[in-house]
Amino acid sequence: MKTTKTKYIDVVGAEYVSNYEVRLTFDDGTSRVVDFEPFLRRAQHPDITKYRALKKFKSFHISNGNLMWGDYEMIFPVWDLYRGEI
Repeated sequence: MKTTKTKYIDVVGAEYVSNYEVRLTFDDGTSRVVDFEPFLRRAQHPDITKYRALKKFKSFHISNGNLMWGDYEMIFPVWDLYRGEI
């Protein structure tokens, strides 16, 4: 039986750029600017829509290789962030 290794990607850096854009750096050295505005504009749940306020949006942090806001209020699959597809 052949086994395959799954490559895990972690977010190791996050820097606010402008508007709702964040520059993410991943543990393989890849860097990408992700625009969260389309996601936030579509969101309807109050736990998410409160992050339309830029001051609140800028409160992101990295925890265990994930980019997140609050206590898991807003978090995205790392592979989606890596591909820039949220």
